[in-house]
Order: sequence, then structure tokens, then C-alpha cells
Amino acid sequence: MFEKILIANRGEIALRIQRACRELGIKTVVVHSEADREAKYVRLADESVCIGPAPSRESYLNMPAIISAAEVTDSEAIHPGYGFLSENADFADRVEKSGFVFIGPRPDTIRLMGDKVSAKRAMIEAGVPVVPGSEGALPDDPQEIIRVAREVGYPVIIKAAGGGGGRGMRVVYTEAALLNAVTMTRSEAGAAFNNPEVYMEKFLENPRHIEIQVLADGGRNAVWLGERDCSMQRRHQKVIEEAPAPGIARRLIERIGDRCADACRKMGYRGAGTFEFLYENGEFYFIEMNTRIQVEHPVTELITGIDLVQQQILIAAGEKFALRQRDISFKGHAIECRINAEDPFRFVPSPGRITNWHTPGGPGVRIDSHAFNGYFVPPNYDSMIAKVITYGDTRDQALARMRIALSEMVVEGISTNIPLHRELLQDSRFIEGGTSIHYLENKLAQRP
Repeated sequence: MFEKILIANRGEIALRIQRACRELGIKTVVVHSEADREAKYVRLADESVCIGPAPSRESYLNMPAIISAAEVTDSEAIHPGYGFLSENADFADRVEKSGFVFIGPRPDTIRLMGDKVSAKRAMIEAGVPVVPGSEGALPDDPQEIIRVAREVGYPVIIKAAGGGGGRGMRVVYTEAALLNAVTMTRSEAGAAFNNPEVYMEKFLENPRHIEIQVLADGGRNAVWLGERDCSMQRRHQKVIEEAPAPGIARRLIERIGDRCADACRKMGYRGAGTFEFLYENGEFYFIEMNTRIQVEHPVTELITGIDLVQQQILIAAGEKFALRQRDISFKGHAIECRINAEDPFRFVPSPGRITNWHTPGGPGVRIDSHAFNGYFVPPNYDSMIAKVITYGDTRDQALARMRIALSEMVVEGISTNIPLHRELLQDSRFIEGGTSIHYLENKLAQRP
């Protein structure tokens, strides 16, 4: 087992990883920017290293500074968390070539799954269902692009091969708009991801966003740990997540879960990962794989009783992977609300000083947050300041506990999206379960 791990991230996930390490008896080193000098997890760490000024490119995306921090502190491994460099194959490669263990998949696996075209091809070979679309990247020939679109059927969506996070995609409803959309998406993809390749898929009108959590040891051992419903989102950014997904037959979940675990075995996947699907009319369609821990991992932890972050660390340390599929059981229901420092309905970021901070408690309530009374929310990073997670024996109980938790939570000095969450927890369609990925945006568009 490692004696010391460097945490190459910030915010709530840095604190989450730190807690997992402390429980395992592992010392932690936290790197931080000048803006995060007073953060809770920095104060709690065994060691901390300032790696640069506030802008991410000069600190949390600064590979040489992070690796130098690992060297001067005699760390043995680096945990990247989520976001920043967590799915950067070049970073994973540099970490390992510098003599440290990267707590995540192998660099070649990250590279394979980070390119949406190669990822889709790998899933087809592994027998995982994918959205109908082009075979690989779109060619330069305009007539061939038109032919592919006619074969797939409108509407279609043009996606950047190196994209992610909802960026680098454009929906096309008519042939007249097709070629211009491809040109624009290629241009955006080249600028944003340094990869102008794009591909085409059938655009599903009202799908749900369902994901399967996996753990694998890099060899023949791989398990899936249930599904999450992440359909409540705006601009492809998740707002509420829950596990299990309401209203989907268990036989369908088990079938797709087994295929995901089998795909992990075939590619020699190592660590934690998430297969993301669109689900419509009883069918699953693979869209991408996240080769890291997810923001919404707590809902899976609550229904399985398995600490996913600790499992990441154990696998990376080469500990024997003891989990087998027959050992995985699911109990109860969990819901997570992402609390962001932003206007609840216009979504304008609201950085600043928190003047009053009170978090809820009680049975089945978990708060993952790095914030505290007097904490200054910097304007330089993602606006999420907390995750409120509730657990119940049933979905109704988890919903009731979330309503109580949100009613008790107090954050003053800045704006947050808590009012939006309170409204959604009273929404009849959400209470019923099974809303599509477009539901929230359609609801918001109807606001006066």
C-alpha cells in the first residue's frame, strides 16, 4: 500500500480523496493554487504545495509543477480526481514515466476512450450497443457526408471526436444545413480540442441519460456496480443524479451491465470508470466512457456500500481485487443535488464570500463539500460548492429526505441554485421519474 499520495485537484473531490486516504492510513499531499491557499483540505493535508497562481492553466493544468511537487514531497502516487488532468493521457504518461503511479487507467486506455471515434469502434467490437451513425470520422467528400446522413436518418448530431462535457456538438434537422454544420463543428473542435475530426450519430429525440459504474483490475477481473440516472441536466451539465434509475427493468440493466464489465476485460481496463448511455424505447446506446471517478459517485456508494475512491487506490497499489459480481448487491435509493454558486435560474456564476453556512443532517443525509462559514468562492473554477446526497429504503423516502435537507440548508453572501433544486423536488414529472435529458431545459424555457 502507498504511504503517501499527491492529490492533483481541488474543491470537494480533493477533500473526498483526502478522507479516503486518511481512512486507509495514507498520508496526503495537496497541491493548490494561490486562490485556494486557505481551503479546508489544504489545512487538513499532511503537506501542501502551492503550484501557481489562480488561472487553471498556470496551476491545476501545469503538469511539470504537479510532478515536481510529487518529487519534492516523496509521493508515490498521484490521484487526479475529476476534471482538470484526470482524463489527459499525456499527463498519465508523464506521471508514470516520472516514476509515480497514476491512480486511474493506463495512458493508452485513456487515449482510446478519450477519442469518441476510437471509443465507439472499441465498443462495437466488445458488443456494447452504440447509437447508429458514421463508421469513424466523417470524410472530406461532401457527397459522402450527405449519403451517410441520409442512411442514418434526420435529425443527426455532429460531434467532435475529442470533445466532452457537452462541447463540440451540433444538431442538424435538414440536409440543407448539414455541410455548414460539419464545417463549423470541425472548426470549433480544432480550436477547442486540437483535433478537427468529427463524426455523425442519429439524434435521439427524448432519451434518458443512464450510466453504468465499473471497477476493474486491469486483467480479467471486472464488475459493474449498478446504474445512475443523470437525465436532469441543462446544456449537457448534470444537475440531479440518482441510483438506481427509476422505471427500467432489471433484466435490461443486468444485460447492459454485463456487457460493460466484459468490455473492461477485453480492453484490460484498470480502475474506476463509467459507461454513459442514451436510453430510449427500451434500448441503450453508448455515447462515451469516462475514465475517472465521477462527480455523482456517492449515489452508487450509498446503494452498494462500496467506497469507490478507496477501490481506485487499492487497484492502483496492486492490491488483490477481491470483488466479484456475485458480491455486488443493491439496496435502497440515493439522490444527489449539485449545489452551485450561481443564480438559480439564469445560471450566472456568483463567486464571493460565504457569510452564513449551515448544512443539513439527519438520517440518510450526506454532504460532500469543501465550503465553510467565511469561505471565499473563487471566480476561477467550476461553480460547484457542495453535493447534497440523501439515501432511503425507497425512492420516495430519499426524495422526502432531500426536500427536508434542502429546506434546512443555508448559504448566504452568494447566490446558489438551491431554489431550483427545491422547485424540482416538488415537480410532478420528476417525482414520477423517468424524465428525458431535455426536460429541465424545456421547463426553464417556460418560466415567465
